[in-house]
Amino acid sequence: MKTSVYIAASLDGFIARENGALDWLPGSSGTGADTEDYGYHTFMDSVDTVILGRRTYEMLMVMGAWPYGERRVIILSTTLGNLPDSLPQTAELRDADPTELYDELKNAGAQHCYVDGGRTIRGFLDAGLVDELIITRVPILIGKGIPLFGPIAHDIKLTHLKTLAFRSGLVQSHYQPLR
Repeated sequence: MKTSVYIAASLDGFIARENGALDWLPGSSGTGADTEDYGYHTFMDSVDTVILGRRTYEMLMVMGAWPYGERRVIILSTTLGNLPDSLPQTAELRDADPTELYDELKNAGAQHCYVDGGRTIRGFLDAGLVDELIITRVPILIGKGIPLFGPIAHDIKLTHLKTLAFRSGLVQSHYQPLR
C-alpha cells in the first residue's frame, strides 16, 4: 500500500493561517483566476482512501461541497462525536493510531492513501508510513499560521525526486522518505 502527502504551504512554511483560513491559496477566492490544478486531479485519480485530521475535516466542511465523492475517507479525531448524515456513507470517524490504521487499511486492500492535515501528516511521518511527499510552495509569506512541519520525533531524511515550476510561481517538489 502506498501512502502520499499532497499539500501546499506558504513560502514561510505554513499550511493555513492560525484560524485555519486558506484565503492565501491560489483559487481560494472562488473567482477561478487560477485554473491550473498542479497535478491534483491526476493525483486524486490514483487515490482510493483519504485520511484527514479533524481540523482539516472542519475546514472542508466550512468550504462547502464534499471534495472526495464516494472515495473512502477516514477522519481522525479524539473529540468529534459523529459525522453529519449529509456526508457519503464512505466517510467514517475514527480514533486510531497511524500504524494501527495503516495495517487495517492494508489488510482491507487499500492501494493508495492520501494523508492530509498537519498533525496527521506528522503522525504518519513519525511512524515511517509515508511513501511520498508532494509539497507545493506558494510564493507568499503569511508570517504566522499552522506550520507544515512542527515537532517530529526524529530526523526524517528525504530523497528529492523532482521539482516542477509553474507559470504562476508555485514550485512543487516530490520527495521520498528514506527508510
